[in-house]
Amino acid sequence: MTSQRTRSRLVDRLREQGIGNEKILSIISATPRHAFLDEALAHRAYEEISLPIGFGQTLSQPYVVARMTEALFAQGGVQKVLEIGTGSGYQTAVLAQLAGSVYTLERILPLQARAQRRLAALGYTNIHYKHEDGRLGWAAEAPFDAVLVTAAAATVPEELLAQLGEGGSMLAPVGDGNHQELRLFQRRAGQVLCKSLGPVKFVPLLDGRFRG
Repeated sequence: MTSQRTRSRLVDRLREQGIGNEKILSIISATPRHAFLDEALAHRAYEEISLPIGFGQTLSQPYVVARMTEALFAQGGVQKVLEIGTGSGYQTAVLAQLAGSVYTLERILPLQARAQRRLAALGYTNIHYKHEDGRLGWAAEAPFDAVLVTAAAATVPEELLAQLGEGGSMLAPVGDGNHQELRLFQRRAGQVLCKSLGPVKFVPLLDGRFRG
């Protein structure tokens, strides 16, 4: 279930669902999604489902990861990415193969530590980690070319938008548990443009830090 043939079938399904960026598809094919899950769930890694990773968090289904990545990198020229919600580390791994550097925040310390170990074991060296309330972002490292938020904020996260550089894009689910939509924000000529990419369902973006 974790073979290259299984990953290739996943990529074929993503193409059928409308993912057209071949570089992203190639990265998803090459990235061992099963390595970001507990052993008991590894055999389900390449199914089109979200999977639990502990502490009430999930690893998003492959289509959602591919779609968000494709939307974020549609304009190209992304060198420095801020990721809100390290989670399992799988989305982080995909970003690290597309950008020069990834700055990733996680509010749940045990998840961050586990993801950092997995990503280091796989050889990623361009990822920077911080245990922090994701709503605060990483102001000391701003501005960013792209910001990816992997949990749903009830309202537009203005502090994260403020850390987005000119020409940059931010992708964030916005809404409550009953209604969420994926929004693409783009900073152009000093203004922020917003576009809805349709309904989604993510875990909520919570305040504070949790040490476990």
